[in-house]
Amino acid sequence: MSPFTIAVLALSMSIDAFAVSIGRGAAIGSPPLRDALRTGLIFGIVEATTPILGWIAGVAASRFVQAVDHWIAFALLAGVGIHMLYAAIWGSTDNPSKGRSLTALMATAVGTSIDAMAVGISLAFLQVNIVIVAVAIGFATFVMSSGGMLVGRLIGHRLGKLAELIAGLALCGLGTMILLDHLSPM
Repeated sequence: MSPFTIAVLALSMSIDAFAVSIGRGAAIGSPPLRDALRTGLIFGIVEATTPILGWIAGVAASRFVQAVDHWIAFALLAGVGIHMLYAAIWGSTDNPSKGRSLTALMATAVGTSIDAMAVGISLAFLQVNIVIVAVAIGFATFVMSSGGMLVGRLIGHRLGKLAELIAGLALCGLGTMILLDHLSPM
């Protein structure tokens, strides 16, 4: 996996946390830097952990599905991308992250990281260095979540939906690139 592909994947995985952080920052009004960094750290750690868990599950099953691994990667990435597109276009306008408690923050972090677990499963079939990918996803999520908190009151909910839409398209495109790469004759 090229550094560019890893960067696109990391940014795509962090967009949902970014969108939630924008809403969280807008709900708080003027979040202090401490709250923004705490949000980024929690989101980043959870987002870095879930693709590793997914990868472990994928590796355990990989010997059974090597003949169709590119189709699995395509289906998972496209499925996550389509889910993100759906959420961006028709998702709820309620802000699920209004609570400032650690419990609400953790629940939101886990909820936004489920897609990273699905991506981790698909990455097991591509023989990538999951540690590098997980660190990239975690770092991108930390930066995007912290920044999202700080600019939330300025940007509001609208950009969060646009960012999620772009990330969904990027994941669908990445899944399609993997599929076409494996299906094209060398």
